Amino acid sequence: MNILFIFFGFILLVIGGEFIVRSSVAISLKFNISKLVIGMTIVAFATSLPELIVSVNAALNDSPAIAINNVIGSNIANIALVLSIISILSYIEVDKNFYKKDWPIMFVFSIFLVIFCLTNKTLDRYEGSILVVLLLLFIYYSLNNYDDEFSDSDLNDKLVSTSNTKIIIWLLISSITLYFGADFLVNGAVNFAKQMNISEAVISVSIVAIGTSVPELAASLIALAKKEKGISVGNLIGSNIFNIGSVLGITAIIRPIKIPNEIIERDLLWMLFFALLILLMAIVPKKNSIGKLKGLLMLFAYFLFIIYTFI
Repeated sequence: MNILFIFFGFILLVIGGEFIVRSSVAISLKFNISKLVIGMTIVAFATSLPELIVSVNAALNDSPAIAINNVIGSNIANIALVLSIISILSYIEVDKNFYKKDWPIMFVFSIFLVIFCLTNKTLDRYEGSILVVLLLLFIYYSLNNYDDEFSDSDLNDKLVSTSNTKIIIWLLISSITLYFGADFLVNGAVNFAKQMNISEAVISVSIVAIGTSVPELAASLIALAKKEKGISVGNLIGSNIFNIGSVLGITAIIRPIKIPNEIIERDLLWMLFFALLILLMAIVPKKNSIGKLKGLLMLFAYFLFIIYTFI
């Protein structure tokens, strides 16, 4: 039964993620906001909503391991699972924004998270506020410094003509599915962990994290099938930045998150490892490209991470 709850949670999060992005873009386009602004703010935040709702839900239900490991595991999955699958199916070019802005900023956010977790083993409201402020500075910097090539060509212009009634229906669907999806996923994962005598940290960094990364994977595969050029390393790294800045920042402001020792001793190190791995893959042996071989290597590293986590 717990597996069934987890499965339904996955499905509802995918549906909710799709509709919240669609409705957010439609509203923004109706107000004539540029695609760059939409992509860097509304869409980026909307795709982080599944992680945010799961983390807040977990924190309020006294499951801190799920709250923080959901983000850590999702950031790992975005790089090692989603990006590897996309690169296996289609060649990915790495643009100069990756080296100048995307990766350095993501790594800075990761380092801040590690420092906050190590200081007092708690992500408190003050530290959460710092993460949110850093995120706002990142958004401001991005909107004023990214090159023209950074645009969301995969955003659908047809959404401009979407009726207000349809947008309201999309928002209702996304709200309901995200809420119940997060509830089913967290409760199913917690109960499954207790039943199998597995820690919540292990379940959250693997099963829950993959579940909240499914919308990103689904969106990337759909864009790939349509042969759109919106897929890039920078998009997924941007999602990781929002996960730390908005999801953990807002969750910590609502309720401080206690950091279990196993997260400090194991999962944070894996997150930094995969962050460094993606930089290495972008540089060698062939710079500015990630193809099938590199994708397979990253996917293999992710499987090793999952196996090591459960063992």
